[in-house]
Amino acid sequence: MLYVFKPVQMQVSSVFIQILVYVFGEAWALLTPRPDRFKWRWVQSILRFLNFGQSFGIKEHVVASLIASSGNNGLSGVEIYAVERLFYNRDVSASTALLGTFSISLCGFVVAGLLRPLIVYPAEMVYWTTLPQISLFQNLHFDRWAHRKRLYKFGLAILVAAVWEFFPAYIWPWFGGVSVFCLASMHGSTNTRTIFSHVFGGVSSNEGLGLLNFSFDWQYLQSQYLSFPLKQQVNTWIGYVIWYVAMLGLYYGNAWNAKDFPFMSTSLFLDNGKKLSTTSILNDHGTIDQGKIDKIGVPYLTSSTVWGYFTLSAAMGALISHVIIFFGKDMKLAWKQARSRTQPDPHYQAMLKYKEVPTWWYLILFGLCFIAGLAVNIKGQTTLPVWGYIIALLLGAFIAPFSCILYGLYGTGVSTNQLSKMVAGAIHPGRPLANLYFASWSHQVILLAVNLANWLKVGQYTKVPHRVMFATQIYGTLLGAALNYVVMTVIVTNKREILLDPEGDSVWSGSLVQSLNSAAITWSLAKQMYGLKGRYVIVPLGLLIGFMLPIFHWGLNRLVPSFKKIPINTPLIASYAGLYYYGNTSFIWSSIVVGVFSQMWLRRRKPNIYNKYNYLIGAGLDGGSQIVIFVLSFAVFGASGQSRPFPQWWGNPSGNPDYCL
Repeated sequence: MLYVFKPVQMQVSSVFIQILVYVFGEAWALLTPRPDRFKWRWVQSILRFLNFGQSFGIKEHVVASLIASSGNNGLSGVEIYAVERLFYNRDVSASTALLGTFSISLCGFVVAGLLRPLIVYPAEMVYWTTLPQISLFQNLHFDRWAHRKRLYKFGLAILVAAVWEFFPAYIWPWFGGVSVFCLASMHGSTNTRTIFSHVFGGVSSNEGLGLLNFSFDWQYLQSQYLSFPLKQQVNTWIGYVIWYVAMLGLYYGNAWNAKDFPFMSTSLFLDNGKKLSTTSILNDHGTIDQGKIDKIGVPYLTSSTVWGYFTLSAAMGALISHVIIFFGKDMKLAWKQARSRTQPDPHYQAMLKYKEVPTWWYLILFGLCFIAGLAVNIKGQTTLPVWGYIIALLLGAFIAPFSCILYGLYGTGVSTNQLSKMVAGAIHPGRPLANLYFASWSHQVILLAVNLANWLKVGQYTKVPHRVMFATQIYGTLLGAALNYVVMTVIVTNKREILLDPEGDSVWSGSLVQSLNSAAITWSLAKQMYGLKGRYVIVPLGLLIGFMLPIFHWGLNRLVPSFKKIPINTPLIASYAGLYYYGNTSFIWSSIVVGVFSQMWLRRRKPNIYNKYNYLIGAGLDGGSQIVIFVLSFAVFGASGQSRPFPQWWGNPSGNPDYCL
């Protein structure tokens, strides 16, 4: 939740959580009294129930890690409440927050449950980001003597990362984005420095593209680049090349009057370049006032935002056709094998001894979520009608299988939120709040399906019973959603001014929530902004263009058979061609270096070291940096209300830390 209000949105490393849980689990087993030391049976029973004095096993480890990692499941609903507080000056009632969070947080479980034969059971559905976790689970529990040396190195990595993080994050922010070109332009003209900032700047939020700008701040790098398969990373690199060309071409070509607005920003603007206030075009009911629109004009978007929206649409269209064309036959086969219980995957076969979760369990959970959602939309002030709520759930259920398949095969997916907003704008014109809630329910169905399938795969790898995984995810998701709401309330209350700023700074940024609000407003004006005569008609056309990309790819494979050897994935390319249209970009080149080092050199030249330490050291670096960032956010960055900035000096200048304009 904290990173929602940062220049770059990150997630706490699952591997780090896994190690932290292990330390506490081992301490619990070591420091609590053993049941056999007591002669009273009732005491022994209580101590066994509490796991006092008993060894910390791999299945307990998996379940505890799952609970700690499930907080992300309830993020989407809480983000909506942040938008309402910031841009609509509305506090959500306790009943709406409670029922809405419950419904949004759990509504997607039914999809993953029903589609397990397709998205979990097949051996081809690897879920690459789970492999570091599985490797670590096995190392910690199956080779307990050897893992002591690994744990020592893990602890050293945490310590080094924690000490170092104080420098790029607080004392010496220049290390957050080292750019030779920015330094070289310090004495240039304002025009030259502005261009250099757009091209090479990137350490501050919405500063520039970060070309050849290298970050030494691990909080933005993360160990994910140590685990993504090379075929995935190659597609992201292709996407980056397209991104650089498109972003600069659109802005300096003055597409959509781009030069009248900031180079990068997710805010809405008037035709004179001033930021649009959301409340200036709404009535008292939270819907669009057409009279006000006629008076001040249809809002403008920056060229970076238009490009970002276009690539999101293209990625969504490409996802559907790519999965059907390239994975259709495998999907049919997997479904048949699961129904006949003949799936050859040894992990699946080993899990057959456990009782499956009955389908009616998932259906009852969905029924409760559905009723809670009905209550919110009938009694709350969401402006979303019941029939729109139902369409949102159906749309999410349609897209979820495609996202899960891509994620299982490549370890990453494409954002599907754009399609939800597009459909919401078409059926609920003039209702930005309805758009927000529609997109949240629809997108959360997809997100939860992916997250649940991901952890069900972990359970399959580690042989945790199906029913235990089911109950654990529900508990962890609800617990995480409640904590997310508390953190959001504290930050929005204390950092309101900087979160409303179109550009933010190197510490806090409202780019994500601004983007959510901008999308809701613009899609509520879909006819004027995205219609056939609209200024940004290219955005919805991105769906059709993206849908055609895999067809072109398939045809090229037929014409040139050798082309099949190149691991091209058009949905990923389209997604990364516009993924970072706002926020911090200085980490991109550093992430490329990390990926090349890990997957192309270490994995091939030093496989033993790679298998033992690649994921472990990465998790330690994640943990050390994220602990310090959490502490700094509340101690000196002002999350608790009082900011204590570090004194300015050469390594901590008053402007952009990379010395671009």
